[in-house]
Amino acid sequence: MNIQPEQLLADYERDGVVRLRQFLSAEEVAAVRAELNRYIHDDLASKPLNARTLEKDEKTVRNLWRLEEHNDFFRALGERADIKALIAPLVHGEPVLVGVETFNKPARIGSGVPYHQDNAYFCQTPPDMLTVWIAIDAVTEANGPVFFVKGSHKGGMLPTRPSGVRGNSIGMTETPDVPLSDQFCGLLEPGDATIHQCETVHHSAPNTTDHSRLGLLLVYRGSHTQTDPALRAAYTAAVSATPPA
Repeated sequence: MNIQPEQLLADYERDGVVRLRQFLSAEEVAAVRAELNRYIHDDLASKPLNARTLEKDEKTVRNLWRLEEHNDFFRALGERADIKALIAPLVHGEPVLVGVETFNKPARIGSGVPYHQDNAYFCQTPPDMLTVWIAIDAVTEANGPVFFVKGSHKGGMLPTRPSGVRGNSIGMTETPDVPLSDQFCGLLEPGDATIHQCETVHHSAPNTTDHSRLGLLLVYRGSHTQTDPALRAAYTAAVSATPPA
């Protein structure tokens, strides 16, 4: 990574999302892919049901959850000192790893993600929390890239409603009035990453191509954040309507 910390912080605080090229090396990407394949094949069946969400075919993995609890490799990746040092200014304090997960979006059947703000799931105040979204496969215009509404993190939390989408059970009551052409499109090569703040509005379309769009996500909060009871109540209601979250 060739990153200027001051510029990274300024861009992140202005837009709520930044793109980093070559966040992981080709060798690191290969190691992540190999361990994900091994984990799904060898370990996943023995894990709790809330360790994964399946696509509508009821057999293909849509998401892996809580990898930091279930897998030493991914916990160690999330706890890497260089990554946490990069994140610390963005969360305004000591970074705490709270999640390692995947958004697999497999070829032809990968489901979309409705407009949402991550803090509807995270429920933290102040919103000093973010996600590092690392491309394991190339993310193209066709296979379901994530679109971000730049600057939307400055407007606070917007009204939510249950979405009915497994793995993304809570969406926004109203679609933002921002044309797709004006949104930030997270086009990435393997190893590239985006970092987005937990109240930045974002979404993605289904993947109908022959090319999978696998992303590994590292989620961090500042150690000073606390759970917001009102946000937690709304999230609990959405999970009850469409489990797992």
